Amino acid sequence: MNGYIHSTESFGTVDGPGVRFVVFMQGCPMRCLYCHNPDTWAAGRGEQRSAQSLIDEYMSLKEFLKNGGITVTGGEPLLQMDFVTELFTLAKQHGIHTCIDTSGITFDPNDTAKLDKLLPLTDLFMLDIKHIDPERHKALTGQDNKNILAFAKYLAKNNKEMWIRHVLVPNVTDDEYYLHKLGEFIGGLKTLKALDVLPYHTMAKAKYESLGIPYPLGDIPPATKEQASKARDIIMKGIYDRLSSKKLT
Repeated sequence: MNGYIHSTESFGTVDGPGVRFVVFMQGCPMRCLYCHNPDTWAAGRGEQRSAQSLIDEYMSLKEFLKNGGITVTGGEPLLQMDFVTELFTLAKQHGIHTCIDTSGITFDPNDTAKLDKLLPLTDLFMLDIKHIDPERHKALTGQDNKNILAFAKYLAKNNKEMWIRHVLVPNVTDDEYYLHKLGEFIGGLKTLKALDVLPYHTMAKAKYESLGIPYPLGDIPPATKEQASKARDIIMKGIYDRLSSKKLT
């Protein structure tokens, strides 16, 4: 089986624990206004690679990937779930730690057969929650967040470890009410292991220009580390408030 691969990164340091081999999958149904990889949107493009070729590439770098493993990201890696399952099956034969960085947008609560095959092969899910409010989420990404939140609950139900990530965009995702609501939601996920609040940046503007795509967020300034830290504190307050109510999913 071949997968459509946008690119690989040899020494990823922000894509899960340790130093990791990162596989960027091609194709994504989301159109996040702050997406920094618009060149991964189109499905069925990119380089066709076999799962074995990616494992071989990982093994050639193994000595340098300290306490790491393989992370598949995108695009949206779960659009190619069969391929990821094959890749992770091979990875587990070599004792490699596996991680999926996903938006959860492909989750269908009425059809989990393929996902249920992938879950035992996956050590960690990094789940991006763009916005807790469904209408604001749709305005931000073009998609509702109903199945994304259901996906988070499904992972917790199946005892899969999660790192939650949230991008802080000034005047878009920085409302204190919704940040607290986000915290209340993820505070109910019993397998939550980490929370990252990432400051929005504008480094992708040049890529949009090269692709002839208007930059969606215009002149919205980058978020500062201080703003991201404050937002994280608010989300953590929501988590603690939820934990104090002892209503875990």
